[in-house]
Amino acid sequence: MVLTLYGYPLATCTQRVATVLHEKQVPFKFVNVNLATGEHKAPAYLEKQPFGQVPYIDDDGFVLYESRAISRYIAEKYDSQGALLIPKDAKDKALFEQAASIETANFDGFAAKAVSEKIFKPAFTGAKPDEAFFETQITELGKKLDVYEKILSKQKYLAGNEVTLADLFHLPYASMLPQTGSKVIEERPNVVRWLDDLKSRPSWQAVQQGITSTA
Repeated sequence: MVLTLYGYPLATCTQRVATVLHEKQVPFKFVNVNLATGEHKAPAYLEKQPFGQVPYIDDDGFVLYESRAISRYIAEKYDSQGALLIPKDAKDKALFEQAASIETANFDGFAAKAVSEKIFKPAFTGAKPDEAFFETQITELGKKLDVYEKILSKQKYLAGNEVTLADLFHLPYASMLPQTGSKVIEERPNVVRWLDDLKSRPSWQAVQQGITSTA
């Protein structure tokens, strides 16, 4: 059976998984979960994703949620297709895991809160963003991106000179940061070069055109 991705097209985590599916050239069926009507909190949905979040996949009866776990599963199951994304050599894989930890510990929390406060909060609740909170997140993110700038001055990607999942994991929030009005990305040329490279990949371009079934 064809792998099925259940998610919402504008949700960052759904975009993360769809990007990896395109990278690995995996045909998939996409089922749009209607967040506005609370479909993700319905009993039938909670049986598959007990936290009531998007996305999850159903791969011939194997159900998996959490976007990074899904991405790793896809990258390893279809390792012979598309870009490798998870290195096989022990040292290279360790560097990949290091880079993946950098994304979760030093980027995602700050970027997600900044984007949520400035973009999602007014869009979905009508409330004004807390500018002080937003600036705090951007300031902390800037400190982390200063380290990214040093790392990326010496190599093309976070784990070395080959793209990995660790790089792709950044795309959904990193691509939205300029929309907040912040120049936290633009002020760092090596970060700009790295992100522009990632955004130009056909997989991300495909997701930007809308997530649709490819099978």
